Amino acid sequence: MTGSAAIARPATNTPPPTATLAQQALAYDFSALPADVVELAKQCLLDWFAVTLAAWDDPLVRILTEDAEEEGGKALATLIGGGTKVARLQAALINGAASHALDYDDVNMWMSGHPTVTFAPALLAQAEGNRISGRAFIEAFISGYETAGRAGWLVAPGHYGRGFHATATIGAFAAAAACARLLGLDAERTATAFGIAGTQAAGLKSVFGTMCKPLHAGMAARAGLAAARWAAKGFTSRRDILECAQGFAATHSPDFHPDKALGAPPNGFHIRNNLFKYHAACYLTHAPIECVKALRLNHAILPEDVRSITLKIDRETDKVCNIQQPASGLEAKFSLKLTTAFALAGVDTAALGSYNAANANDPRLARLRDKVEIDFQTDWPHTLAEVRVELTNGRHVDARYDSGVPESDVQRQGDKLVAKYRALATPVLGEAKAEALLAAVQRLEVLDSIDDLLTHAVR
Repeated sequence: MTGSAAIARPATNTPPPTATLAQQALAYDFSALPADVVELAKQCLLDWFAVTLAAWDDPLVRILTEDAEEEGGKALATLIGGGTKVARLQAALINGAASHALDYDDVNMWMSGHPTVTFAPALLAQAEGNRISGRAFIEAFISGYETAGRAGWLVAPGHYGRGFHATATIGAFAAAAACARLLGLDAERTATAFGIAGTQAAGLKSVFGTMCKPLHAGMAARAGLAAARWAAKGFTSRRDILECAQGFAATHSPDFHPDKALGAPPNGFHIRNNLFKYHAACYLTHAPIECVKALRLNHAILPEDVRSITLKIDRETDKVCNIQQPASGLEAKFSLKLTTAFALAGVDTAALGSYNAANANDPRLARLRDKVEIDFQTDWPHTLAEVRVELTNGRHVDARYDSGVPESDVQRQGDKLVAKYRALATPVLGEAKAEALLAAVQRLEVLDSIDDLLTHAVR
């Protein structure tokens, strides 16, 4: 076999990315974390429990659970919602897939993916039964989150543009970092864990709209947990997997930005740029939904008043969420045109039940969907949308929205997330258990053991 892969190497004055990311991942100490960063970690975890609980009986979760039960193993870690205990790596896989099944989980555009679903299930699987305190859990949580942002920016934007799902690939490094911190690995073994995770990192955007997209989150959690556990036991790998010839960057992206990845994150912490979902669809559909929802409410627009809809949005969304004629609820979540039609018709885009085959094939919604024309823009922010609705009376109305701007008021955001949590968790757990889990997450930093969370997170 001839030919060679492009070699990605840091400049001579740039620290080696893999070793430096490992050192950075281990540096977070609870006593030095700003109060808002701790609060954001708890908000991310609460949101993770909400979306995982809501998917506890999803078909993909049932398939993975049945397979784990057939395979057997030492029952050490809890499956959220159902309560079955399975082996730790199985729990990381299944809880990770469940938490991304509804595509209702948090997002970070620096990572170009969904951060919390990749490492929270790995941390919970490893922490259960090991008397891990809430403070130690938060330290590991921040390690995972910040690594997701740093590793994501190392290979952005070409990694995602090439067709890799960063939740799956970058998420493996995030989970490895979080679990390495929880397990008390040193920097050398953490770099080794990155090497083990890096050779497992996989996930293609071409499978969006199928069960494989949520599977990616579970794959990342399992890969990262395994990497850290194996590194702790002496398993070997390269300690320069991110930058070496034929390593992760060289094979997975045309871009390589160690200076940005290793530098100060925007606003000091990547978690401060976390974006929560309030519509149960692909995040890149959220800006169009907000535009159209505002136009419908502000101008009292009815579907029959609409002649045409023009949506301006970044061209990259065509590769992510532009299924033209979705036939299932899962495909509907990845259709710019149909979610725009949902918003204009007054369909509740926050409700899980809205994304079903009946709505995807409803002739009235299909007619409205087909009135949407997409004007793809080059070099726009992925999260920016402009919408013009032409009305049958000859008028037109316009809206613009950027869903990539984080909420500036952390307390207000927390109130919104509690409402989302209650709407998703209470039907599964019942009010008493849902409120007990909420209270436990809100006082996470004073818990003696993370097991206190899991006792409330099952039916």
